[in-house]
Amino acid sequence: MSILTATFFNTDACTVAKQLLGKVIRRKFNQQWLAARIIETEAYYLEEKGSHDSLNISCQGKGNAVLIKSAFPYLGSLPTPASIATMQSLNSHPSGKSRPLEKLCNGQTLLCRALNLKVTDWDQHTFDPDQFYIEDVHTAPETIIQTTRLGIPLGRDELLPYRFIDHDFVKNCHQCSPIN
Repeated sequence: MSILTATFFNTDACTVAKQLLGKVIRRKFNQQWLAARIIETEAYYLEEKGSHDSLNISCQGKGNAVLIKSAFPYLGSLPTPASIATMQSLNSHPSGKSRPLEKLCNGQTLLCRALNLKVTDWDQHTFDPDQFYIEDVHTAPETIIQTTRLGIPLGRDELLPYRFIDHDFVKNCHQCSPIN
């Protein structure tokens, strides 16, 4: 197991955002390991105006961070069919039906629900290898798409190309908008 350490995150936010693609978020919930492969990220810097909260990972320098925008349920070594069912239960569709795998973690809100992550529980905390961490499973995207971030209001640095997507998972990302 290759758990990412603080050293990995102690670099430029755009670099970290690209390098996080393909890594796996692991979260222990009710004695089960839930897991999702990171497929979409956005980088933010202190001096720009677009920053907002959700599943942000701090990077080198005060106020610099990477937002984990979307993930895909990871079907590797630790998760089981029961853990996927738990993720679906935590993040069911408003109709009460199970959300399909393709849509389970597509967007930071759905991702946090599927992994039972609450900002108030983890705000300004370091990773805990017994509860929550990011692992390098030695998988990297062949092609990374770089484009502008989503949901940034006009006049708040909305044109900065700080959004990164694993090309193979573009259809599973938060918003399948045309890619620049």
